[in-house]
Amino acid sequence: MSATSRLSSLSRRDLLQAGVALGLVAAAGSLASPAAAQTPVRGGQLRLGLDGGASADTLDPALASASVNFVIAHCWGDTLVESDPKTGAAVPSLAESWSPSADAKEWTFKIRKDVRFHDGKAFTVSDAVETLRRHAGKKSQSGALGLLSGIDRIEERSGDMVVTLKEANADLPLIFTDYHLQIQPGGGVEKPAAAIGTGPYKLVAFEPGIRAAFEKNTDDWRQDRGYVDSVLITVMNDLTARTSALRSGQVDFISTVEPKIVPLLKRVPGVEILRTSGKGFYSFLMHCDTAPFDNNDLRLALKYAIDREAILKGVLGGFGTIGNDYPINANYAFAPTDIEQRNYDPDKAAFHFKKSGLQDPILLRTSEAAFPGAVDAAQLFQLSAEKAGIKINVQREPSDGYWSEVWNVKPFCTSFWGGRPTQDARYSTSYVSNAEWNDTRFKRPDFDKMVMQARGELDETKRRVLYRDMALMVRDEGGLILPVFNDFINACTSHLKGFVPDIGNDFSNGRIASRVWLEA
Repeated sequence: MSATSRLSSLSRRDLLQAGVALGLVAAAGSLASPAAAQTPVRGGQLRLGLDGGASADTLDPALASASVNFVIAHCWGDTLVESDPKTGAAVPSLAESWSPSADAKEWTFKIRKDVRFHDGKAFTVSDAVETLRRHAGKKSQSGALGLLSGIDRIEERSGDMVVTLKEANADLPLIFTDYHLQIQPGGGVEKPAAAIGTGPYKLVAFEPGIRAAFEKNTDDWRQDRGYVDSVLITVMNDLTARTSALRSGQVDFISTVEPKIVPLLKRVPGVEILRTSGKGFYSFLMHCDTAPFDNNDLRLALKYAIDREAILKGVLGGFGTIGNDYPINANYAFAPTDIEQRNYDPDKAAFHFKKSGLQDPILLRTSEAAFPGAVDAAQLFQLSAEKAGIKINVQREPSDGYWSEVWNVKPFCTSFWGGRPTQDARYSTSYVSNAEWNDTRFKRPDFDKMVMQARGELDETKRRVLYRDMALMVRDEGGLILPVFNDFINACTSHLKGFVPDIGNDFSNGRIASRVWLEA
């Protein structure tokens, strides 16, 4: 996913498919490690078979969504800031450096010189300013609009770009890594879909929902990327078509491999599985303001009644990590490291269930639209809860209309969330009281206050304490049951080298074409 931002005006279904997620902190691994201590080789055509393309796709980065556009944008464009693939820390790109004021409300960005766009025009501070203004404007339809909502002014001052915020935000540089914010000449106001940027490749052809072709940008301002001569992205939304293309050598890389076919692909000579730890998660949602889920003992009973290991193995095939009923894992900066893991405990579940006073069966709504294997996960939950004397009735809903008629409407259902660039973005999207997508109806003024305090806190020690307290509050009092975080699983041929498992992000954070090379 998901990624990617559900803060945008796009539909939830579109955003569930997006690889919007940016990157932060902790270890990510791959079953194969083609990048290990190798010298890049230049030349050849990189062929990518990706799902997530549609006839409505556009080259305007403001309107881009889903995985194909995510990768396309990073072929031709650059953002002001990037994230380090190993640590997730903000690192320079078209912005050389940045510094905040003491209150974290005013940020000054030094903009790189001697960089040219694909059309030969020099990149200037004005291009950076106008790009951000286009995405942050009142009439903007940009997928990054929600991320930029805290900006008051963007201006050029003494050769620098200065951003003034309405409220303090210590995460501002990481916000500028969002893939929608590709810097364009004049901000892309006149030609938003021209795909003219400063990236490693120039666009040659684009057929929405079919393919996109690129050639090497020979005037690239960076020498540590763009190793192939050309890139061909082919939309392959059908998994069988993607795997067949990889096995027959028609493509070098395919996306979104289902766990159940990993054992089969691993047996194919010359095929390698690529696995990256993600920030997205599979979950069960309870509305804290709706009976019977307004009873915290019932919520705790259900949290103890779920067998997380069974779901990790049975639904994800082991390709994920165990969750702990708060939406943050080790891939986020300042993630808590000392919170006790909540395990399956039928006795504790039975204790809290009895204390809740509820005796009636509980209705759980689910659908394969929620996440791959959601129906199976619900049935596993049903079985594990039975051992605690809790009866769950599983009701399978149609996929069509699930996100409009069940999710965020019915009081107990399955769901999926993609990752977010920061903890602040994660909590602000669906846990502050007035969030549009507060899908557990968790409404706590003291929690909202902590979110605001952590957002503007530049002292990392204090920030860690705040985020730990927030995680505990959601874990112990909220309506989220989070059994597992899912990994990203892709596959490639053995002659593709240099793949970087960018922490918490799919497709090497969209930069796969920039980072890999081909060996004969």
